[in-house]
Amino acid sequence: MAHGARVLTDGAYPFFSDRLNYPDGVNMMANTSVLAVSLPMTPVTLLFGPHVAFNVFLTLALAITGISWYFALSRHFVSSRLAAWVGALFCTFAPSMISHAGGHPNIVSQFLVPWIIVRTLRLREPGRTLRNGLILAGLLIWQAFINLEILFMTAVGLGVFCLVMAIARRKRHRGETRQFVRGLAVAGTVTLAVLAYPLAVQFFGPQSYHGLPQFVRNFGADLASFTAYSSRSVAGNSAVAAELAQNPAEENAFFGWGLVILFFGLVVWMRRTVTIVTLGGVALLFAAMSLGPRIFLNGINTGIPGIWSVLHSVPVLNSAVPTRWAMAIAPVVGIILALGCQRAADLIKAQPAARGPVRVAMITAVAMALVPLAPIQLQTTPMAPTPEFVTSGAWKQFVDDNHTVVALPLPDSSYPDPLRWSAITGQDMRIAGAYALLPNQNPLNPADRTAIFSPPWRPTSGLMASIRQGNPIPEITDTRREMTLADLRYWKAAVIVLTPQLRDTEMLRAMTNLLGFQPTWTGGAWVWDVRHLVDDPNAVLTGPDIS
Repeated sequence: MAHGARVLTDGAYPFFSDRLNYPDGVNMMANTSVLAVSLPMTPVTLLFGPHVAFNVFLTLALAITGISWYFALSRHFVSSRLAAWVGALFCTFAPSMISHAGGHPNIVSQFLVPWIIVRTLRLREPGRTLRNGLILAGLLIWQAFINLEILFMTAVGLGVFCLVMAIARRKRHRGETRQFVRGLAVAGTVTLAVLAYPLAVQFFGPQSYHGLPQFVRNFGADLASFTAYSSRSVAGNSAVAAELAQNPAEENAFFGWGLVILFFGLVVWMRRTVTIVTLGGVALLFAAMSLGPRIFLNGINTGIPGIWSVLHSVPVLNSAVPTRWAMAIAPVVGIILALGCQRAADLIKAQPAARGPVRVAMITAVAMALVPLAPIQLQTTPMAPTPEFVTSGAWKQFVDDNHTVVALPLPDSSYPDPLRWSAITGQDMRIAGAYALLPNQNPLNPADRTAIFSPPWRPTSGLMASIRQGNPIPEITDTRREMTLADLRYWKAAVIVLTPQLRDTEMLRAMTNLLGFQPTWTGGAWVWDVRHLVDDPNAVLTGPDIS
């Protein structure tokens, strides 16, 4: 959010930033830049700060997604408002959506997905090739700057669905496929033309990476998770969910027994409709892909290979997290639920005598399937207070466009606070380190550019991370001091900042020993001014052991 605001206020380059992970920077297209949201929300970010903007973004993402699904379903798929509500509520508050709402607003921002589906299906309309193609292109481009992963999954599902439907309808609806292809060509041409440069930056630009780490590509959904309940559902059990998912943010299946039975029951009930059978097939395909390279059952590796074992090394697919394909099942289930409720409503109208039993049966089945999935309140935790050294602007006395702030330890997934410091300053503060997807820089294999979640290891960052994890302070030698000075010059450090935290005394002692002088307590943080060491090429770090 801070980066998006800076693009508009300072004219910053939108697809890359050197404000994090200096000097290498971060490829913003290959990370969660959400420019389609952060740019229009710039006034909120500037007035209230990026943290408020983030929470507004997350809240609106869920709300507008629900509204979009309701209007798309009620206007293009079903006539019953109740059926549209049932489908929209599930698409919005499915267990996977609530799971990702804990920190992935870009993933739960699915308000364009129903309209992409609708506009894709309308490509077959005769006489509106250009209009329909341009509208779809606009939606695809917009979604690309929110989350490409959701766009990719939507495209795969739509591709399979449209292919099957084209084969099934080829005799009764001659010419429909030709019209569809024409509209798709317009949409594809415009979309690729607009996205060619941003995608080139993402896949081939500075700090681009080629595929996710192997351990992430092995993240599959446990087969047992499909009938279990997520930790954030009314019927959920945190201990059970923890055994079936990689982390609380990736509980992507967890549909529960009730919904699984209802889903297959609806598919069987409406099996004479090609649309329903095809949707069921798409859901099964996504489920199979989500299992990963090896199928796990209740946390145990069955040794049975999944179809992802063939797909996980394919370019583009190697940047997808397999378990998230289970998340793509939720819209399919939502549509099936809406169509099932509509079928029940039609049956009641056609057979008034059966109104009571049909209504009771449908309400009971839907309630038993969905009530246990009702989400509970999201868990929150207070953020660590931002030091006055940052909020007061005291850091500006040291840092300019040629220097950075080095936090101890350097920021990563376990210590993201310095990233918030930079955001609070509107990214005026440049920092070393980051929690981001970055290319591996393995000196033993320079060709390896698979993604890692933090900058490549350096002696000083590794030392501080080790101390924070509870390891003892190693002997501080002149060699270690030379490596520390080299790191500080690499980062162009102006100040080193340490805030009160776990094992702060040990990190303070180690850094003081490395530098040879004591820090000053300034604005709620220990601060070492190291500009004289970094800017003077003849400076060296020497000194007695002062631990």
